Amino acid sequence: MNIQAEKMEVMKMIIDTNDLNIINSIKALLKTEPDVDLWETLSQNEKEDVVKGIEEVKNNDVVDYETFVSKYR
Repeated sequence: MNIQAEKMEVMKMIIDTNDLNIINSIKALLKTEPDVDLWETLSQNEKEDVVKGIEEVKNNDVVDYETFVSKYR
């Protein structure tokens, strides 16, 4: 499919939906400003969680996906 056909398909999906959450999510996605630094949009708690996660990876304090998921299956 070419880009124009893809756009038309997405437009049809938007027109056909009555789910306001989907419409709002699409609007928010399309309104995101590329010049905005994502880090600056995070709360202090979110920033701390990211830094903690990076430190855990640096310290090899990680669990592979299969091990993690197997606990909840």
